[in-house]
Amino acid sequence: MAILDATESDFDEVIQSEKTVLVDFWAVWCPPCKRLSPILKELDEELEDFNVAKVNVDEHPELASRFGVMSMPTLIVFQDGQPVKKAVGFRHKEALTELIAR
Repeated sequence: MAILDATESDFDEVIQSEKTVLVDFWAVWCPPCKRLSPILKELDEELEDFNVAKVNVDEHPELASRFGVMSMPTLIVFQDGQPVKKAVGFRHKEALTELIAR
């Protein structure tokens, strides 16, 4: 499945998936976010039991505020629409796989 660009209007629908959803809160000006992007794309293509969504914090500051996002990138794992795990900063592929699996 393709990585979703979530907005205020569809965010709640995106996280209400039957699958686990990993949401990447990112910004265009953030170098670690740029390094993380291809890793998320790889994971999205390799693993079928979860979805990846991205939220541009400059375009959607209300969502960043709603989930207490202060630093980029911030990754939040949602299950049944609820945040269950949070990681701040760049993560390698193995660490992301572990974050999703736990």
